[in-house]
Amino acid sequence: MGDSSASYIHMVHHLIEECIIFNMSKEECMEALSKHANIKPIITSTVWKELEKENKEFFEAYTKNREARAFEMEITKQRIEKMLFDLSQKDSSDDDDDEK
Repeated sequence: MGDSSASYIHMVHHLIEECIIFNMSKEECMEALSKHANIKPIITSTVWKELEKENKEFFEAYTKNREARAFEMEITKQRIEKMLFDLSQKDSSDDDDDEK
């Protein structure tokens, strides 16, 4: 592999690490690098897969952490929606009381 190829792969590797810092999935990273760095998704996917092979435990923990965060966000979203619904019901009943 030539120096320029190795340099390019190293750059993609670095950009993937940046995606990981922002807690992106592989798919989100592929899309971001395609859009913002003009890197073909197949390149990002290939480098990501190699990183997964070399750092299996890290990526297992990373995936679990992302899943846990997504679950927590969904629970929080549901709680907020319930609070808003409860508030709207309270406001509605307060309005009914005002009309009497």
